[in-house]
Amino acid sequence: MNALKALHDQQDQAFWLDFVARGFIEKGELKKLVEEDGLRGVTSNPAIFEKAIGHSEEYDASLKAVQETGDSRVIDLYEGLAIADIQAAADVLRPVYEASDGADGYVSLEVSPYLALDTQATLDEARRLHRAVGRDNLMVKVPATPEGIPAIKQLTAEGISINVTLLSRRRPTRRWPAPSSKASTSGRRPGMTSRASRAWRASSSAASTRWSTRCSTRRSPRRTTRTRRSR
Repeated sequence: MNALKALHDQQDQAFWLDFVARGFIEKGELKKLVEEDGLRGVTSNPAIFEKAIGHSEEYDASLKAVQETGDSRVIDLYEGLAIADIQAAADVLRPVYEASDGADGYVSLEVSPYLALDTQATLDEARRLHRAVGRDNLMVKVPATPEGIPAIKQLTAEGISINVTLLSRRRPTRRWPAPSSKASTSGRRPGMTSRASRAWRASSSAASTRWSTRCSTRRSPRRTTRTRRSR
């Protein structure tokens, strides 16, 4: 058996890719990883898109088409390209999402880092991105800053899947609010809980270290293994 597939089939670990780029999707390389290596999800951030857009010619035609319509803000140009890539990646991972009943098969898109200290702005941005992408298997990435934690709680209550980032120390985890029953079930299939709720429960138990372990290589694109508690 493929060693990466064995991670999930034998160890119940989800193999995610910390990389996304237009050519990578269009050439079928992402689909190949999903079908042959058992890839379970994709995450992104502004730095990943900056490298993809700024160091290749894959986006030149799209940028030229937008520029011909008139002046555009840089943030609007970036966001238009990023959302299109996230939608395409989410479509590739849709079979994983459906086969796992929503446990895996997600693609992450991060809210602007400039909003990390503003709860309301984070809420507004996360909701807007969720609507703009329009895919059930989108995860909106939100930092676990003191201002971000209330936003995470509210967004999960609204049924928006959240990828909690900046959990490099245990202190933010200890400040995590207990998930309400609404946050655990709102907008989800019967019997499912949000990953944010599961993360909170894991962090409050002896399994927290195992659940949150991230084992990554230094190769580009970076492949990341995320573990979770056994069902």
